[in-house]
Amino acid sequence: MKLVVVSAGLSVPSSTRLLGDRLANATAERTSADVQVVELRDLAVEIAHNFTTGFPGTALGAALDAVASADGLIVVTPVFSASYSGLFKSFFDVLDPDALTGKPVLVAATGGSARHSLVLEHALRPLFSYLRAVVVPTGVYAASEDWGAEGLVERIDRAAGELAGLMNGLAAGRSGSVPVSLPTQPTQTTQGGAELVRGGGFEVVPFEQQLAALRSE
Repeated sequence: MKLVVVSAGLSVPSSTRLLGDRLANATAERTSADVQVVELRDLAVEIAHNFTTGFPGTALGAALDAVASADGLIVVTPVFSASYSGLFKSFFDVLDPDALTGKPVLVAATGGSARHSLVLEHALRPLFSYLRAVVVPTGVYAASEDWGAEGLVERIDRAAGELAGLMNGLAAGRSGSVPVSLPTQPTQTTQGGAELVRGGGFEVVPFEQQLAALRSE
């Protein structure tokens, strides 16, 4: 398996890269994945050129391929103006829209204040849900005061465990050791005059039929 870390940190050294490395190490301990880090700082010029030419440069193309072929993804951005950085968003804007479909993703961010921690839920999670990725329940935000304080290590371990669980489960499913069942296509039947839609283990009665049944009582 391959685990890819996308870091949008700009400084050297970078707390964003440090958080990405800690998350990657904690995940790798629970999987057999090789870790690759994509530093967006080094790709900024090629990302800008991609917008104007429509074609990625050599380094950007390799990074996009790495993300698309990853079995799991860790994405880390600094907080700029209460959201992800423009460089971070630009990279995912030039990525193929279908590249992350069904891919396990762990979202993380760094900032100078704990007041920006909701960026995980208000910006990062909606972005990757839109890209149809499978975002792990626990996101990790690290403010300046979190480094060396209680809680950060526990959040890193919990998030890494969730990502590793998804990666290991998908790998086992591909190898055939774990049965993977897909939702069935919806079928329509009738029951007591009501039309039912069956599929994926659910039976759904259209709302207008439920409303009509209530009116007749």
